[in-house]
Parts: sequence; structure tokens; C-alpha cells
Amino acid sequence: MAEPGDEATSTSASAVGWLVLTGVFLAELAALAGLFVWGLDASGWLVGLGAAALAAVAWGLFAAPKARFPHPVARLLVKLLVFGSAVLGLWVAGHTGWAVALAVLALAVHALALLPGVRAVDPRGF
Repeated sequence: MAEPGDEATSTSASAVGWLVLTGVFLAELAALAGLFVWGLDASGWLVGLGAAALAAVAWGLFAAPKARFPHPVARLLVKLLVFGSAVLGLWVAGHTGWAVALAVLALAVHALALLPGVRAVDPRGF
């Protein structure tokens, strides 16, 4: 028999889960922006667009929830490569504060995404 507060608890857990997943998505967009900033600083807007596009394609193939080639090791490697490159690129481009912020954001939201309540919202993995 369900308790009267169970539905409210389930709804709030679901809301927190979606909030965390939104944070994961925003971190992914920030990583693409970081790669664009690095390329822009290194060689111009074309390199920036190319770096961001290459990362987006790799992400879609291996790291996205509905990746074409889903494999846990490939997912982890692509995520480390994209976020690591974005953080390093921002650092090299002289945006150390943004580099640290991206690293902290990415680590925090991905750690939160491993919580059972968040994984229950979308169990495909992050």
C-alpha cells in the first residue's frame, strides 16, 4: 500500500534527476564551446568550428545516450578526451578560470548522474 507522501517524494526525486541531467547536457555544451574557444585562439574560427564539430561527432558516435556504437569503455574515453581537451584548451587560451569551472562542473554533474535516483530517470548511462 502506498503512503500519502510517496508520490511527492517520487516527483521531487524525478525533478532532481532531470535537473542533474540538464546539468550534464550544459556541461557537454560548455565543453564544445571550450573547444571552439581554443581553436579560435589557436588558429581562427575555422579551427574552432572544426574542433567542436569533431568532438560532437565523436560524442554522437560513442558517448551519447543513444550512441551509434555504444560501448562503456569507448564512452568513457570519448568523455575524458572531450572534457579534458576542452579544459586544456581553455587553459592554454588563457581562460584559466573557465577551465577550472568546466572541470569542476563536469566532475560534479557526472558524479551526481551516478546516483541511483538520477539513473532511474534515464538508465541508459552517462
